[in-house]
Amino acid sequence: MKKYLFLSLLLAGWLMPSHAQDNTFKVLNPDYQKSPYTGMTRQHWIEADKYLLEGAFRHIKSLDDPMYFQRLGDVCYPKDESNASRVRGATLEGMARTLFMASTLIHENPNIEINGINLAQYYRRQLTLLVDSTSAQFVGHRGKRGPCQDLVEFGALGISLFICGDVVWDPLPQAVRDSLYSMIESYADGPTISQNWRFFNVFPMSFFKTKGYPINDELLVKYVKLLIGDYRGDGWYWDNPNYDYYSMWAYQLYGKLWSKFFGEKYYPELAAQFEKNYREMFTSYPYMFDRDGRMIMWGRSNLYRFAATAPLPWVDGAYANLGWMRRIASGCLLQFLQNPDFLYQDGIPTPGWFGLFDPVLQGYSCRGSVYWCAKAFLPLLLTENDDYWKVTEDEGAWKEMQPNQVYNHWYGKPQILLTNYSNSGASEIRAYCDYNIERDWPELFRASEQYNRLAYNSLFPWMADGPNGEVSMNYVVKTKDGKWDPLRRYTIQGFENGTMTRTVWPQADKEFTMTLKDTPLPDGMLREDVINTKGGCSQVRLGHYSLPKKENMPITQRVINLKKTKAYIINNGELELAMIPLSGWEDVQFVTTNGLHPVSDEAKTINAIATAKDNLTLKTLLLFKKGTFTKEELMRYSK
Repeated sequence: MKKYLFLSLLLAGWLMPSHAQDNTFKVLNPDYQKSPYTGMTRQHWIEADKYLLEGAFRHIKSLDDPMYFQRLGDVCYPKDESNASRVRGATLEGMARTLFMASTLIHENPNIEINGINLAQYYRRQLTLLVDSTSAQFVGHRGKRGPCQDLVEFGALGISLFICGDVVWDPLPQAVRDSLYSMIESYADGPTISQNWRFFNVFPMSFFKTKGYPINDELLVKYVKLLIGDYRGDGWYWDNPNYDYYSMWAYQLYGKLWSKFFGEKYYPELAAQFEKNYREMFTSYPYMFDRDGRMIMWGRSNLYRFAATAPLPWVDGAYANLGWMRRIASGCLLQFLQNPDFLYQDGIPTPGWFGLFDPVLQGYSCRGSVYWCAKAFLPLLLTENDDYWKVTEDEGAWKEMQPNQVYNHWYGKPQILLTNYSNSGASEIRAYCDYNIERDWPELFRASEQYNRLAYNSLFPWMADGPNGEVSMNYVVKTKDGKWDPLRRYTIQGFENGTMTRTVWPQADKEFTMTLKDTPLPDGMLREDVINTKGGCSQVRLGHYSLPKKENMPITQRVINLKKTKAYIINNGELELAMIPLSGWEDVQFVTTNGLHPVSDEAKTINAIATAKDNLTLKTLLLFKKGTFTKEELMRYSK
């Protein structure tokens, strides 16, 4: 963070850790009969929605005030606040995404106020300012612009207007509605990006069609068919060029909502295809959340957090366990809302995972982007009498899992392995990553720590790579120029007899290749990896998961002698990691890092080191546990 920004935020009182004011969300009067694991009911979800909006509307004193928030860190835009265009773009994001969050509340109570501001009146005024050429919020017609961030926000507006348009859209003067239609449609009836972005064209066009405005029906149908064509099976859509949470809270959710709001009436055959794909999601996606409902830190846009639960509630109880779906959703929501670093003193969620963490961010995000998490509140459209809210919370598949067992779920079409650990309650994912950062105009984050780890686990948020070879849950190699480069170009061979096989190479040296074999075990994994050819690389390092330092508690480390090897162990008072080198390694080191972990400034991991050699086999146990390993447990694994 730049020094001047740090000082200005400190003076404003915004940079103080949020737990100093104890402003985490409280589940008041929990209902442990209906929700034995979280106490959360539909009313608590309404209160959580208001809790987040209260932070946003702390910045609003009049109906004309823009929904613009001070940027934090070094990644989010606008980096130059004298750039009126970028500030206007961030303002549109703040407005559209907080409306997304407010839409269900307005739908339920058209007169609702937050911090003394009538929500419906505020958003009607903000929509009017979008087409007022004298306003700083004014958005002109697209003209010759290509796909842009404004299109994304108009997609969000399209969804919100389907939800609360009778209160926010219909009362607007006809001239204002016509101007908004003309301006927004110029973006919707235009170019897009060949991934989930097509929905941002589809939703405004669909809404305007229901209001009697002419739209490009041919383009609408084309985009919908292309979106359906991105489906790869087992519940997963290909969000070119990655699989990540967009497959779910974009494709699966948007497809379901589009069908519900529009498609079933106008294009029932297309809606039926979305519905078929949606039902298949329940064969895989719920297993990504752990026993407590926590989500895995994986892929881009992690600052949207619990938006990951948004597609789960919309299923008929005949196709999925609704009690499990609500247990996941409420557990994931509380994972963040009850973390003391989630909100800054300005009341806005931090751009990061829990607190501010630049490595998890992308340049297309601004401070208001965090409100994309609002998708998680769309199930408030389901009434109190809907089965989703009526059934009792349930642990679903977890209640059937036996102790000391590991449960693997292999999905061959997207080539994704999900693993559930009954002992720790953790969930883990291994997924595709093969992005060429040497292409023109590369998005470097698509081959970064957000995608290139060997595995991602709900108990262990990923740690960023350090400049001196510090690494967590991946290999890094020292290239001929003396720099460390991670393995990031994966080819997946498959999963058989409990083992996943992949080949991989680093972008920096295409001649260095490895064959990786991952075998999940009840308390971790066995790695049997082979360097096929070392290319120009001189050294290789393998990192375990990492542990954040808990407040006022040091991370302890110890070494236990086993029969033929040693166990290297770290513990932060809650979780323990053990690395046991079985063959091929020359050294093992405890590595302390600063500024690389999303949960705390100081963190620790364990790295194994070897000289890179052709045909070198590296066999390693990477174990984890809540609590402490006994020597007998470690001996049993290392036999």
